[in-house]
Amino acid sequence: MHEINEMIDPQMILHLIDKQKTLVTGGATRPLDFRLKQLQTLKQAISKYEGEIMAALQKDLRKSEFEAYSTEVGYLYDSIGHVMKNLKHWMKPKRVRTPIIHFGSKSVIYPEPYGSVLVIGPFNYPFMLVMDPLVGAIAAGNCAVVKPSEFTPHVSAVIAKLIREHFDEDYIRVVEGGKEATSTLIHAPFDKIFFTGSTQVGKIVMKAAAEHLVPVILELGGKSPCLVDKDADLDLAAKKIVWGKYLNTGQTCVAPDYVLAHKDIKPKLLGKIKEQIAAFYGTDPQQSPDFGRIVNDRHWERLTGLLEPSKIAAGGQSNRDDLYLAPTLMDNVGWDDKVMAEEIFGPILPVLEYNDLDGAIAAINSRPKPLAFYLFTGNKQIQNQVMGSVSFGGGCVNDTLLHLVTPHLPFGGVGSSGMGSYHGEYSFKAFSHMKGVLKKSTKINPSFIFPPYSDGKLKLIKKFMK
Repeated sequence: MHEINEMIDPQMILHLIDKQKTLVTGGATRPLDFRLKQLQTLKQAISKYEGEIMAALQKDLRKSEFEAYSTEVGYLYDSIGHVMKNLKHWMKPKRVRTPIIHFGSKSVIYPEPYGSVLVIGPFNYPFMLVMDPLVGAIAAGNCAVVKPSEFTPHVSAVIAKLIREHFDEDYIRVVEGGKEATSTLIHAPFDKIFFTGSTQVGKIVMKAAAEHLVPVILELGGKSPCLVDKDADLDLAAKKIVWGKYLNTGQTCVAPDYVLAHKDIKPKLLGKIKEQIAAFYGTDPQQSPDFGRIVNDRHWERLTGLLEPSKIAAGGQSNRDDLYLAPTLMDNVGWDDKVMAEEIFGPILPVLEYNDLDGAIAAINSRPKPLAFYLFTGNKQIQNQVMGSVSFGGGCVNDTLLHLVTPHLPFGGVGSSGMGSYHGEYSFKAFSHMKGVLKKSTKINPSFIFPPYSDGKLKLIKKFMK
């Protein structure tokens, strides 16, 4: 297995940040042609290493070829292509309206790069969730330091090799390592930090960044609800829920964390979910090539510790040596159960029930704001009521996960599930400072704004500012 060096020199990081900031302030990274060339280089590098990336994902997470390509590699091809197609337009200074009091002036917004940015990736989508923020950083004209997850060492090794082979190390640098390396990086004076991971670690990152007043984007998580109303298409709901929950073995930040089903349809929905699990993964999911594994022993122990045998409606089998935990369904779950105390982040799906919609909404809103929310109903009035009543990062109606894969929607959390958003143009904006400039005409210079002031000047300013 690839050895990851734990120790990094803080002075080396400071020196690198200075070099990167100099590159940006000197204008080397700012031209459109330069940015497009780097994005094209990244796309070609991913293509060159596609086989190694897929093999590394199989070693670290037992991802199937289809899942690895569609959620990590293919997604990035689409993302880079979309950014390259639209970057020229995004980069242009944008005229906005100017108040009448500034008659003869122009108001312009100039997007400019932050400078040296840090991207810290997680283990669950260890390639895509490092590279996709990097796409935004490159598009916005920044230099970057990339820190892959130490929990997926094979993917980390491929990322390091790919970046070092194709990019100048003063422009984009990969730093591998564990907690100590991450701690050194988050305490350094970067111009922006982009972190994807748990809420607990997100708090540590934000606290460290505050020492240098470094702005942060935090893509975190939480217990994302899936509410199934009594008029929902249960066949559709079961298929979408099982797919969204057990993709990547449940190790997805926007996976349905629990189902909240209307009491009238819950028994039927449970039966259809069981049928769908068998349809997807067979009677023995451990033998299915489409069902992956838990990332490491620590997470396997945490997940198996959430199981209550008396409440398991399907699955529950596990094998520590294989880091296997079956697609598991839990019934008769209450809000105070252990499985409801924290984000599950694994293949365990608790099902709760509700009697009335207002009560279900109140129960969801009494808990921390989730990263995602999913609603299954054919009733548009209920759709509007729920969407207007529940706060969450993003989500779907009559589907799961897919809001994540459109570049036209912002992706990000709210409250304890994160701050800031990205994807498509939102990635460009995430890594750009929007600099507002008022361009004043030299031919129009109203004197009433200058002292000495008078009653007449006050009357005049009141006319403009009411």
